[in-house]
Amino acid sequence: MLLHGAFRPIFYFLFSIMNLPNMFDNKTIIAILRKIITLLTLHHEDPVQIKHYTQMSFFLENTPKEVMELSQEERMQVPGMNHAIIIFLEELMQSGTAKLLEDLQAKTPIGVLEMLQVRGLGPSKVSTLWRTAEITDLAALKAACEYKVLEKLPGFGKKTQATILQNVLEQEQYKHLVHYKTALQFAITFETAFQAVFPKVPISTVGELRRKMEVIRSLQWLLAVQDIEIVTVRTWLQQYYCIEEAPSLSGPFAWRGFWKESILPIEFLFCQRQNFYQQLVLQTGSPAHLDRLVDSGETFGEFIYKMHNPTTEEEIYQAAQLPHIPPELREGLVEQSWLAAGAPSLLTLHDLKGILHVHTTFSDGQHTLADMAMCCKAIGYQYIGITDHSKTAVYARGLSPFKVYEQHQEIDLLNQQLVPFKILKGIESDILPDGRLDYTDEVLSQFDFVIISIHNGFDMTEKAATDRLIKAISHPYTTILGHLTGRLLLRRRGYPIDHHAVIDACAAYGVAIEINAHPWRLDLDWRWLPYALQKDVKISINPDAHSKGELHNMIYGVAVARKGGLTKNHTLNALSVAEITAFFAAAKRISM
Repeated sequence: MLLHGAFRPIFYFLFSIMNLPNMFDNKTIIAILRKIITLLTLHHEDPVQIKHYTQMSFFLENTPKEVMELSQEERMQVPGMNHAIIIFLEELMQSGTAKLLEDLQAKTPIGVLEMLQVRGLGPSKVSTLWRTAEITDLAALKAACEYKVLEKLPGFGKKTQATILQNVLEQEQYKHLVHYKTALQFAITFETAFQAVFPKVPISTVGELRRKMEVIRSLQWLLAVQDIEIVTVRTWLQQYYCIEEAPSLSGPFAWRGFWKESILPIEFLFCQRQNFYQQLVLQTGSPAHLDRLVDSGETFGEFIYKMHNPTTEEEIYQAAQLPHIPPELREGLVEQSWLAAGAPSLLTLHDLKGILHVHTTFSDGQHTLADMAMCCKAIGYQYIGITDHSKTAVYARGLSPFKVYEQHQEIDLLNQQLVPFKILKGIESDILPDGRLDYTDEVLSQFDFVIISIHNGFDMTEKAATDRLIKAISHPYTTILGHLTGRLLLRRRGYPIDHHAVIDACAAYGVAIEINAHPWRLDLDWRWLPYALQKDVKISINPDAHSKGELHNMIYGVAVARKGGLTKNHTLNALSVAEITAFFAAAKRISM
């Protein structure tokens, strides 16, 4: 009952994509290689060895095919493949890890590994802190910044010290939090194991995970168990390999502890079966949701406590003379405007007809244009919008005007082969510091649609960032505003903006706003959706996919879109292929 009711099919969908035979795509292998390179540098290992792993990483970054999906013979045919890479890949496949990485991590203090996660600290600087200043954890690093020790070390200085302190404070704040995607994957794995042993015990996530919060502070489950079952269930939980009980926090009706991997708090609440749905509503809703007054003059929470043995959640809401409020909305923030609008049906994954923010090997994507298009078609979408990086994004192999021409030629050929599926010609155009886009109007006019995004120069005042965005929004060829604040959840705060002014500008110029569905972004923040809907701004759920696997990011975008009350009618890519083609064509005519 992890994804309750109508969302049950998504449970099986997610579980299936999490258990593909190949657990190592190129992106994952590259991440492992980068960890090895970082730790080799930290430990001042042989530069030849570091160069060796750097070359392996570079090779995979420029290999369009998923090497783990190839046979041994096919791998040997890939240009640049050598014996060392083959051995490394075989080790990953056979053992599920790299021994060198395990050895390097084993001889590195845990605190030093945490310091490597601080933005602004590369392996060379961390090595200086560790070996020269004997700083071995975040607490010592924070103290060294506060007592102005760092500014006296070679290669640091006052400005670097201030930046590191700010980043350490942020990392402290995020330390025991996880992304929704991470929590969901753990929850699916756990529930699968639990239900294999206890198939008749009703179980459901509650709290933040069931409400699909973008960042999770604790994991909670509700289990309906009879008295005789509690001991058996408790024993099984005690033995489950990746959770640990905190006995001092537990009680007769609750098992409390933490998830070892992240020290994320975990809570299992036990109830009688006849009280399951009553407790499901009580334990899912936020305090603000449960404190709302109902017609009887009581709070909703007080009303629920007086009900006797409800058999569904819908029954509880109906008794309180309310429509059934989906779990995502039970925050006490958006449901009132949703109720005032007549409780419209929220957007579902199945409402989406296409995907509009996708990168390929033309820029920094892992798969070819054809691979991404055919995967999108196989999933069941009607169209895909290719939006590789523009020319300013040199770090991401952004497209020159000639590369744009080459890509459009390939799209034209593929469109003939894939009909009725359609590939739309898009671009993710960088917003320059002064608010201009980084192509001429002549180049921009060749695209079906243009996503505009900020990728650099984040150190801005609210006014500067807002003015920069509004100027770019006003450009005649702008179609969609991408990842609005540039935030990376649990990693980087977004630049400050005046949300009202930016959304007003999108409304004035007919520009849609993206909910970037990458689970590290989820930007536009769902809390601003009601204002965007009030201004009649279209919302586009975009995966920002750099690989075939990331096309499935759409589920996370839909989750937070529902939290903000988004409906199909306000969603740009809920339009059919014919409708969105006409929409983009009409927008281009206005631009011209």
